[in-house]
Amino acid sequence: MFCHKCGTQVSPDVQFCPTCGTSLAVGASSLAGAPAVPWTPPPMVEVYAGRWISEGWALVTADLGNYVLLALIFLVLSSAVPVILQGPMIAGLHIFTMKKLMGRRAEFADLFTGFNYFVPTLVASIVIGLFVFAGTLACIIPGLVVAAMYKFTYLFIVDKRMDFWPAMQASHAVVKRDYAGFTLFLILMALVNILGALCCIVGLLVSIPVTFAAITVAYKEIVGFEPRTVDAL
Repeated sequence: MFCHKCGTQVSPDVQFCPTCGTSLAVGASSLAGAPAVPWTPPPMVEVYAGRWISEGWALVTADLGNYVLLALIFLVLSSAVPVILQGPMIAGLHIFTMKKLMGRRAEFADLFTGFNYFVPTLVASIVIGLFVFAGTLACIIPGLVVAAMYKFTYLFIVDKRMDFWPAMQASHAVVKRDYAGFTLFLILMALVNILGALCCIVGLLVSIPVTFAAITVAYKEIVGFEPRTVDAL
């Protein structure tokens, strides 16, 4: 289960969070280890890929210095320790952007808050990577669809305190409402990163945060942030 305050994964028999000291007793909180309310997929989803990317661009350019630094650290650490650090750091980038969208003070250290969800984000990154690889072997297009299916996984882990598999299922439940639209959203974000790479690679320091910001914007619009997560952040 997870601490309802800081998100640290803890053993079910632990009474206090080892990270923040919050009581995890049943009487103290009914939120630990499960969403405050059962989550159900929205009956209809409309994809606004261009607008989401535009809003992501606006968020990043409004705090360009921090986002560039976050992207630089993300690229360096992900390259130095591939796979192992990628999932938690993706979660950290989402947390930083969630704070921005909620009008909270976002800090560079938020990048490492994703490590409170280390195990589920690590397993999610490995499983998603394997699924995308298998899909790509089947004429590439299935790989793109699979990648689109699981783009919201890390946000469900952070926001709804889900484990990796329920979070992947929840992300798929959203995307299956419009596979084509969300795959196009993924392709447009890939093109943004290609343009970033063409700008002497340095452009990736802007394009990578834009894509993560766009995904967070889309999640907020479609799913909405859990109130307890807003309070905890």
